[in-house]
Order: sequence, then structure tokens, then C-alpha cells
Amino acid sequence: MGFLTAEGQTYSRGLEGVVAAISAISAIDGEEGRLIYRGIDIETIAKYSHFEETAYFLLFGSLPNKSELEHFSAELTEARELPSRVAEHLKVLPPDPHPMDVLKLVVAHVALYDPDKHKTDRKANLRKGIRIIAQLPTIIAYYHRARQSKEFIPPNPELSHAANFLYMLSGETPDEENARIFDIALMLHMDHGMNASTFATMVTASTLSDIHSAIVSGIGTLKGPLHGGANERVLDMLNEIGTVDKAEEYVLKSLAERKKIMGFGHRVYKAYDPRARILKQYAERLSEKYGDTRWIEMGKKIEEVMIREVGKKGIFPNVDFYSGIVYHFLGIPKDLFTPVFAIGRVVGWIAHVLEYTEANRIFRPRALYNGPLEAEYVPIEQRV
Repeated sequence: MGFLTAEGQTYSRGLEGVVAAISAISAIDGEEGRLIYRGIDIETIAKYSHFEETAYFLLFGSLPNKSELEHFSAELTEARELPSRVAEHLKVLPPDPHPMDVLKLVVAHVALYDPDKHKTDRKANLRKGIRIIAQLPTIIAYYHRARQSKEFIPPNPELSHAANFLYMLSGETPDEENARIFDIALMLHMDHGMNASTFATMVTASTLSDIHSAIVSGIGTLKGPLHGGANERVLDMLNEIGTVDKAEEYVLKSLAERKKIMGFGHRVYKAYDPRARILKQYAERLSEKYGDTRWIEMGKKIEEVMIREVGKKGIFPNVDFYSGIVYHFLGIPKDLFTPVFAIGRVVGWIAHVLEYTEANRIFRPRALYNGPLEAEYVPIEQRV
């Protein structure tokens, strides 16, 4: 067979277009700008469903009946609190790391206390997965409180998954509209085909490692500014621009210098990201509600210029562009935007791990070798 060398071979940089798995969880039509969860359009999910129901749908493969949904919601609610030693550990962490690094650390830490920590069968992984989904908001909220030297606000069992996070973060129960908008934002981020972080979790799980390790892999991948970290960079860009009258000049200058406009373009979408369209509506609504239209006006102007200049190339707003504005008005600090992304996406990660490991095969791609085939070993005494 010989060495697999680069000579005369081609490959797909970034695995673009390479099919790595078969999945029934979600699918994207990039040309039409369409996203479906198990056959249901994301617009329908956002309009009629809520976090708990959609999480059940992705994990179990069917929409729950009333009894199933009540049982699943109760499982999530009961699993929200962290082991006491883990919670105390959050109080002694440095105040300045990126919260995604804290999330990686604490997910690995809670694994040590999980009652199924020595089990890796499907049922155990599902139980652990449900606990991870429930605990991620608590980890983020507790760390945010700890770094401000504030007391933890325990989870409120009377509140939904989305509303409870906003409550634990600030100590104030969100109004119904804000809770609903955040709930929708989490659902929009819940799954998105074979993205980088989902692939990372599956690679780890394919080795039959534990599911907490797989989620840590996903968190580390999501942290990157080319993936989940882009939403933070959008708000940085808006802060840099400052006012709507400077937006067009900023975009044109950046394009001329071949600089990336954060929140635009996608590896799969060549049309408007449907999630961005939904979030834009809620960014507009919150801007009106709080009497501060500066952010949305800048966002809409940037979008107008970008579509005029590069829309013909298939570059449109993606989910990151308007999510930052939404989170800003919901009182979420900028450095928590990506951890909040993880609160939603962890459901998809777990669903894909459960699905892939049903007929598991360890991922083992090959690389084309382009180094020398014959080289002389020179003793260290003779090296220049």
C-alpha cells in the first residue's frame, strides 16, 4: 500500500464537503437558508415550542406527550444544583479567566461526582447528559456571581430552564417577554448539523470516552472566535464603530483591507441564516422596549452595506450577528455570550453523541504526507 503522500492527491481543507456521519437530528439547506430539527422548520420551533420540549425532541426523536414532557422537565429541574464542593470551588477561582475556560474546568469537575461516572452505556449517558444540560446554566451563573464576590442565587424550581438562568444571574425574575425571547435564543442555538464543536464531541465519544469528556471537547471548540466566540466579537465591533453614521465607512474600509466583518458569512449558508432573521426581530423588539436603538440601527446599517457589497457572493448575517444585541438587552455580560451559546448547543452535542455511538466507529481519518521519504539521521555531535 505504501505511504499516503500528497503527490497527485487532493484533499478537502477543513473537511469541507466531507460526509462524516449519518444523522436524523438536524439538517441545513444552505442555498435556501433553511434549518430543520428532525423535519420541523426552525421558524416553527421558535414560534410554538420551548426549550424543554425541543430538548426532549432532539434527544428522544419525537415530540413528547404531556406526561413525558412533565417528567423530562422535572428531571432537568431536579438536576440543576451543583455538588457542594464544586460550587465552593467556583468561589476560589481567579476572577479573570474567560468563562469558557471555567466551563471546561467545572464540567470536568462535576463528572467526578456524577452517580453514573463509571458507566458508559446509553441509558447512563442519557442520564448524565440530562444532568449536564441542567447544570450548565448553574455553572455559568454561579461563576459570574462568584467573580463579583456576590452570593450564589440557588435555582428556582418554579421557573423554566431559560427564565431560571436569567434569575440566577441577576437575582431578579425576568418578565415573561424576556424569558420567552431567551428561551427562543437557546432553541435557535440547540443544533446545527455537523458543526465544529459537534464534530469534536463525536470524535471524543467515538473513542468510548465518557460523555463529560466529550462535552469538554465541545466547549473548547465552541470557544474559538471562528465558532461560538464570534458573538462577542460582534459587540466589540459595534462598540468600535460607535454610531450608525460611521457604520458604512467602517464596513467599506474593512472590506477594502480584507478584514472579516464578524457575524457575516457561513461555511454552509449561501442565503440569509434563518436564525439571524428570527433574532433580528427580537433585537428590534428589545431595542424599542428599552428605548435604546443605537445597537440595532448600527446592525441594520452594517447588514445593508454588507448585502449590497458582498451579498452576491452569498455572504449574509449569521446567528452571531444579532444574538449579541439580544443578550445585551437581557442583561447578559459580553464574556458570557459564548457560554450562553453552550447552554443551548449542549443539547445537540449530547443528542449527536447518543446517536453516533449507537453504531459507533472510532474516527480515524488519514493525512497526506508531504515530507521527505528518505532522510539521513545525523548524530547530534555533527549537527550544525
